[in-house]
Amino acid sequence: MPKVELHLHLEGSLSSQTLRELSRSKGTCEAEVDRWLEGLRRRNFRYENFQEFIAAYKFVARHLESPADYAFAAERLVEDLARQNVRYAEVTLSAGMVLWKKQGLEAVFEAVARGAADVGAQRGVRINWIFDAVRHFGVEPAREVLQVAARYLDKGVVAFGIGGDEVRGPAELFVDLYREARDLGLHTTAHAGETAGPQSVRAAVELLGAERIGHGLAAAQDPAVLALLRERGVPLEVSLTSNVATGALAQVSDHPLPRFLDEGVCVTLNSDDPGLFGTTLEQEFRLAAETFGLSREQLEGFTANAIHAAFLAEAEKSELRKALQAAL
Repeated sequence: MPKVELHLHLEGSLSSQTLRELSRSKGTCEAEVDRWLEGLRRRNFRYENFQEFIAAYKFVARHLESPADYAFAAERLVEDLARQNVRYAEVTLSAGMVLWKKQGLEAVFEAVARGAADVGAQRGVRINWIFDAVRHFGVEPAREVLQVAARYLDKGVVAFGIGGDEVRGPAELFVDLYREARDLGLHTTAHAGETAGPQSVRAAVELLGAERIGHGLAAAQDPAVLALLRERGVPLEVSLTSNVATGALAQVSDHPLPRFLDEGVCVTLNSDDPGLFGTTLEQEFRLAAETFGLSREQLEGFTANAIHAAFLAEAEKSELRKALQAAL
């Protein structure tokens, strides 16, 4: 089935093979990577808590030492998306982490954009980009991310967002920054309700004006927040395996996906960090179908929702719908 993905982190997409190849190319200790990967597999890609997951994310990101490394990761990601018949994806670059590592964000983005475009043209996958700031790093580092994002509006950057620790980086800090993002012509997203309560989702919608919410898991705890999402038409980027892997849920069957659907909330399915969670978008669709007894029509509905929620012009969305409908 042709698919569209909207919540996918480049750094978190690195497969075991890609990580090994990056390590080998630098002459670093491949055995250390193998031990780390074996530990992940023994734990079935589960983490004790969100902080342990963040540590794993940093471990992987540290292997991306140059623009060429990032380009290699982007090329491998697009190849993987093509194998899953993903026709369009909005990939999040952890721009805040690139700056945290003291790397040149402009050079990194130009490399990943070029690599993804070249492979995408060959494999029939179109990629746009979201620049993500680390919310618990504070406002000024996030502003630097926004400023660079705005320079590449005509080069495939479509949105600005924040991820990371919701408690240490509450939405209230970023109200002015999100206003600036909109004024610059960028769309906006926010991770919310992943590690904090429903008030985090409400704040992302009401204070930040986020057009999409990453995860939104905690929204199910408050009928008023569900109503807010439904009435404002704010889509949720749901990632089933992710929420179990980071300890937000004990098992997939605990996920409020059926509640979201029953309440009329717009939902898309995503893999989030497939390399760190041992999943793919294809597996997320299968998991949703098997766990919740969803029909093919409902699965196709997730893709229709993703096209609706994509940060594309209406004419581009129409063309994407036609192409996917022809493929179906």
